[in-house]
Amino acid sequence: MLLKDRIALVTGGASGLGLATATAFVREGATVVINDLRLDAAKKAAAALGERHFAVGGDVSSEEAVAAMVKTTLDRFGRIDILVNNAGMPDNFTPTVDQTLDHWQRLIDVHLTGTYLMSKTVAPSMIARKSGVILNLNSIAGLLGLPVRTAYSAAKAGIGMLTQVLGCEWGPHNVRVNAVAPGYILTPLTEKLIADGKIDEKRIRRRTPMGTLGFAEDIAEAMVFLASDKAKFITAITLPVDGGYCSWGAPSDAFPLD
Repeated sequence: MLLKDRIALVTGGASGLGLATATAFVREGATVVINDLRLDAAKKAAAALGERHFAVGGDVSSEEAVAAMVKTTLDRFGRIDILVNNAGMPDNFTPTVDQTLDHWQRLIDVHLTGTYLMSKTVAPSMIARKSGVILNLNSIAGLLGLPVRTAYSAAKAGIGMLTQVLGCEWGPHNVRVNAVAPGYILTPLTEKLIADGKIDEKRIRRRTPMGTLGFAEDIAEAMVFLASDKAKFITAITLPVDGGYCSWGAPSDAFPLD
């Protein structure tokens, strides 16, 4: 029960990595508030977690919506111990010269601006209590140059630096800010990209020292660790959870496939 009696707000928590994280937090004793752009999906996810959990709708890129969801959570529970900035959207794998400004702006707004708005809105209550944890979703796309992932990569790289800045700024208040950078994770979205031929699973496995793609639970367990007191002296870092993908630099396969 590493997170016993803690209140966690998870954005984009109705599915995928957000839901896996929320599920792991509940297992460790936390009460979870699920946010999603689709309030009905958030309510369904919260109900599946158990009766003490709660749902709030809202777009993390909207300052008004963020203020409302944070106020609702604080009014109901009195505090937010853990914020997980998970809300996001996929890129479209279009060459940069063919991308529209609207596409660029929406990805930046949801990923980077959303993380900024949520963090700065939740932080005052954490600072006042001298206690809190903020966890951000970076990506290997924010650590390595991935062609045609222009807006997504730029947003995730921005989240990495935002994590460092806020971790340093709020460290004196005992508010820790860290990020997890997932590698290639087998989510329904990834499975669809593989099926559509946009991701080559065998090539990824050959490039990964551990020879496999990860699972949502791998990210969730890293989140549990960083949210817990076991990580009480860790702040302002991005933790890659990628099977060694980012570290491999040799001009050969990392993992031999049969």
